[in-house]
Amino acid sequence: MGRIHSHRKGKSHSRRPASKRPPTWVTFSPDEIIALIVKWAKEGQPPGQIGVRLRDEYGVPQVKTILGKSILEVFEESGVKSDTPHEVQELLQRARRLQEHLRTNPGDRKNVRSLELLEAKLHRLSKYHKREGRLPANWKFSTVVAQLE
Repeated sequence: MGRIHSHRKGKSHSRRPASKRPPTWVTFSPDEIIALIVKWAKEGQPPGQIGVRLRDEYGVPQVKTILGKSILEVFEESGVKSDTPHEVQELLQRARRLQEHLRTNPGDRKNVRSLELLEAKLHRLSKYHKREGRLPANWKFSTVVAQLE
């Protein structure tokens, strides 16, 4: 599958396990995994980083097969969910950094184009999150929003 804004192909990734049952070699109980997720969420780590940390440090291949729910669902149950989705926050930070760069370097045409592509990605992502109910319906991205976040 190709990329949206370039002429390259995608990278290959590892495949998920074929079985939906929890692996027998995982020694952690669901309560211990939930406690770790809540602890790291309170420290401010995003769900993706928590999943990678569980996989690499604790040998938990997939949280959903063991718990029956995703890391985001654990966030919601424990009450540590943020207002805006993490991926939107990261894109807003990138947009703000690019805007600051372009204020000091107005002739940088390559980064003007990358800011346009980033804003397009933000609009697409915000449309999805509004549809899923993770963002308020009146939320709108603008350059002022990126500077405030």
